[in-house]
Amino acid sequence: MKKTVIAGVAVLAVIIVVMVVCLTSCGDPLSEPKAGDLVAPVLNTTALTTEQKLLETGVCLPVESTKPSAFGYRTGLNVNGIDVDGYLRQEEIHFTNKNYTTLEGVVTFRGDNYRSSASYGTAVMTEYKLRKGWEVTTGELKKSVKKGEWTGSGWTGQPLLVRWDDDTKQVMNLYDSKKNKKDLVEVIYATMDGNIYFLDLDDGSATRDEIKLGFPIKGTGSLYPNGTPLYVVGAGDDMGDEAARTFIVDLVRGKVIYSYGNDDPFSLRKDNGNFCAFDSSPLFDVTTDTLIQPGENGILYTMKLNSDYDGKQITIDPSEVVKWNYETSRTGEDTYWLGIESSACIYDHYLYACDNSGDLICLDLNTMSLVWVQDTVDDSNASPVLDIDATDGTAYLYVSTSLHWTKNKSDSGEIPVMKINAATGEIIWKRTYECKTVDGVSGGVQATACLGQNNISDLVYFNVARTGGKKHGKLVAIDKKTGGEVWSVEMKYYSWSSPVAVYDSKGDGYIILCDSDGNMFLLDGRTGNLKSTVNLGKNIEASPAVFGNTIVVGTRGKKICAVVLE
Repeated sequence: MKKTVIAGVAVLAVIIVVMVVCLTSCGDPLSEPKAGDLVAPVLNTTALTTEQKLLETGVCLPVESTKPSAFGYRTGLNVNGIDVDGYLRQEEIHFTNKNYTTLEGVVTFRGDNYRSSASYGTAVMTEYKLRKGWEVTTGELKKSVKKGEWTGSGWTGQPLLVRWDDDTKQVMNLYDSKKNKKDLVEVIYATMDGNIYFLDLDDGSATRDEIKLGFPIKGTGSLYPNGTPLYVVGAGDDMGDEAARTFIVDLVRGKVIYSYGNDDPFSLRKDNGNFCAFDSSPLFDVTTDTLIQPGENGILYTMKLNSDYDGKQITIDPSEVVKWNYETSRTGEDTYWLGIESSACIYDHYLYACDNSGDLICLDLNTMSLVWVQDTVDDSNASPVLDIDATDGTAYLYVSTSLHWTKNKSDSGEIPVMKINAATGEIIWKRTYECKTVDGVSGGVQATACLGQNNISDLVYFNVARTGGKKHGKLVAIDKKTGGEVWSVEMKYYSWSSPVAVYDSKGDGYIILCDSDGNMFLLDGRTGNLKSTVNLGKNIEASPAVFGNTIVVGTRGKKICAVVLE
């Protein structure tokens, strides 16, 4: 018989008291809400418009069309190895807005829990040109079943860039010359040859020995955002009889200290021999010491790490391991597969993720219950990006899909680009693009959207692959409010790489974009005018990250490259 897990009578009592207060109150008794804040829940929401629900109450609620029942959702929960009917988290998760990390740099895919940026600092440019810097050679990993190799860096493949404090540098296994280097910025890059590389941003020289994982890494790792030297990254495919898994790495000793996700019996995905992979970039809630990661095996994992770092060594002892799985009315073994490849974003305690079976979900992390679902039509690999409207504080999501399940007999079709209300799942606007697709190398939007700031704060950028022809692509700048296309740039070669915005000393925004022919472009974010181009030799599937004036990205040609903004 299944159990219901409730984390303590005392916690439950507190929740009941809060609910009573909320039922008799028309607002937060402690303070007025500020734009973008989530405040104490008010349960009598019937008088509120759907636009107000997340802003005014901190509560996500579905409308009739986004109720999970409309999609035939069947979900399961497992806590510490036991199947349960319900769950209440012992220590509630509440991500604070835009304060994800105390570190200097880019510490996860697209930087934070909103997936909003992969650049750090200001690019001091005078010529607005790209110049090739250093390059480092990586390798390949033989596929165990199919002929061929995993080569270089692939999708999403973003590097992490971090400036460690002096005390942390001294305890880690850095080379002595790097421990003593002032203002060292370290590049941490897991690639498809199965290795994690550690490089000096200034010249590409090694900062410490590489770590050999032996599995291809297609996704992007994450650092513990408060500076605790932990790194987590997932494998993108199995290696023969060894199933893919996620690795937790101790960066003091430079070794894997924990792994999870492989051969998980809780997975409902049975195609391709119970396939699993972990391209999604994890997130950490520092306050509760919780790791959060979706998997392509159809499971969302959360676990309390019980990490202990005394400034000299680090240990973890995972507990409260919670797993959530699902099926829908259209998930299957041949089409609309289960699983999440994209990286989830989180607002307070609400997790948003796009999946292989054409859905965008909102899930309450404190109860592990599904709140709402929106039909995104096709397989999504791009991560949802969350943005707070500066005028009223309402939260919105920007999403798009690959062209996969909905292609016609000529391998063509339309993919949607959408703005979604994060409180209700309702579509605010949608536009479509005609695309081609190729088996295994999809058209549509593989890249994650890029949000503009400062002089481009009204724009969101989407990179559409195989539109205008099978080999071609397009970068589009879309007005956030209207969904209208402000400008577009036709690309000779399609791209899976996510565009990145950088800002000069005046605050003006410029877009960095890479393509499948090895080109990197610098574009004026306001107009789309091309400022500069360099070629890095081979297909750039991976997404770049930027620290100050230096861009780092890997290629399928087995190179990690630095490019300098001048």
